[in-house]
Amino acid sequence: MIIFGTKGYLYQLAILTLVCGQCGNPAAHTLRKRLTKFTLFFVPLFPISTKYLTQCTFCGAEQKVTKEQAEQLQAQSAGGPSGQAYGQPQQHDRF
Repeated sequence: MIIFGTKGYLYQLAILTLVCGQCGNPAAHTLRKRLTKFTLFFVPLFPISTKYLTQCTFCGAEQKVTKEQAEQLQAQSAGGPSGQAYGQPQQHDRF
């Protein structure tokens, strides 16, 4: 018997103040990295997909961004006054 599946990791990279494309409000947006890994016997082995997205904290709308755009947004937030470090994973299991 072989047990396999996927495991999702959600990393919060930064919090930015942007104008939402959905609701039009200037609000905080979270920049997130969603990483899905293949698992064998509950051990994550290799990444299957990586996606970057922003989510509006006002209306909840999500927008996909490219890796390059995510790196630029993260660099913008690093230059901000808070200078907080992000990137703690949240795990989501799927079978």
